[in-house]
Amino acid sequence: MSQADIAVIGGSGFYAFLSDAEEHVVETPYGDPSAPVAIGSVAGRRVAFLPRHGRHHEFPPHRINYRANAWALRSLGVRQVLAPCAVGSLTPDLGPGDVVVPDQLVDRTLSRTQSFVETGACHVPFADPYCASTSRAVAGVADDIRTGGTMVVVEGPRFSTRAESQHYAAQGWSLINMTGHPEAVLAREMRQCYVAIALVTDLDAGLEVGSGVGQAEVFRRFSENLDRLRGLLSDAIAGLPDPTGCTCETWADDLELTYDVP
Repeated sequence: MSQADIAVIGGSGFYAFLSDAEEHVVETPYGDPSAPVAIGSVAGRRVAFLPRHGRHHEFPPHRINYRANAWALRSLGVRQVLAPCAVGSLTPDLGPGDVVVPDQLVDRTLSRTQSFVETGACHVPFADPYCASTSRAVAGVADDIRTGGTMVVVEGPRFSTRAESQHYAAQGWSLINMTGHPEAVLAREMRQCYVAIALVTDLDAGLEVGSGVGQAEVFRRFSENLDRLRGLLSDAIAGLPDPTGCTCETWADDLELTYDVP
C-alpha cells in the first residue's frame, strides 16, 4: 500500500484536495474510517487526504469514527496532520474569513470515545495539544493567518445557546468548534504532529444580535474560502519541517503503550 508522510483531514464542505490521487480502503481495528483515504503528491511530498465527515457529509460531528480515522492515517505512515475546520468566533477580534492557528483546546464534548487506551496505565501528555513546530510552519505561509487562542469543542450537532456562547467567551476562549476533539488527542496517541487550521465562518450566538448562526451560513462561508484553504495547505506542506525528534512523537519512547501504533 502506498505510504504518505503528511495528511490533511478535510472539514465541512472540504471533500477533495488531491489531483491524480489513488484511493485506498483501509481496514482498522476500530471500524471503518470516514471514507477511503486518497494519496497523492503535493509540492513533492506524499500526502493523504481524508474527508472528516465522509465524502457526502454522511457523519455528523458526534458520529465520526475518530479512532478509525487516526489509526488509518498512521497505518499509512502519516506523521504530520493538518486539520482545517470551520469554527465560530467568540470574540469581536475575529470575524468571518479569518484563519487562525490556535494553540489551546478545551473539551466540552459528552459522548465520544477519546482514547485508544482501554487497559492499563498510559497517560498521554497534552498540556500543549497542537504541535508547535508544525503550527509555526503553517502560520508562516501567509501574513493574514492569526496565531494563538483557545478553541472550545462542543458536542453538537446543535449550535450553542446564547448563554453557553457567552459563558465560553467569558472564560477567555476565542473559537468554538464541533470536531477538534478527540481528533487532536488521538493524533498525539498515534505519535503524530497535529495542527488545527481554523476558518472562522460565523459569529457565535453570544456575539450575534440576530437569530444566531445557522448551517447554511457556515457551509457558504467555508465554500467561499475553499480555494484559499487549498492554497494555504499546499504552501504549508511544501515547508513542513522534519518531524523526527519532535515531542509529539517521542513522548512515548520510554513508556510501554497498552495499545498498538501501526
